[in-house]
Amino acid sequence: MPCGRRRGRRWITAIPETTYFKPVGIPLQQLNTVTLTLEELEALRLVDAQGLDQEQAANQMGVSRKTLWNDLMSARKKVAEALVNGWAIEIQGGNYIVRGQYMR
Repeated sequence: MPCGRRRGRRWITAIPETTYFKPVGIPLQQLNTVTLTLEELEALRLVDAQGLDQEQAANQMGVSRKTLWNDLMSARKKVAEALVNGWAIEIQGGNYIVRGQYMR
C-alpha cells in the first residue's frame, strides 16, 4: 500500500493539440523520452509563458503555492534535460480537471 498523501487534482485550461516534441532528423525509436504531465505543462504555461506569479498560478490551478512550485520545478527539470540531452518530450497523464468540464 502506498504511503503519503494522495496527489490532488489540478485545474488545467485545455489539453494541448500537440503532445510530442522531438529533435529533427532522429527517429523516435532511437530517442530517450521524458514525460511531462498536463499539470506540469499548465504550471509552465501560467508562470513562464503568461508571466503569472506563483500565487496567481496556484489559485488558477486550485492548489497551494508549494504544490505549484513542485510541479513547476519538475517540469523545468524535465524540459531542460530533454533540451540538453536531445531527448523527446511527451505530454500526457497526470491528475487534472479541464476547466469547464463536469467533475465527478
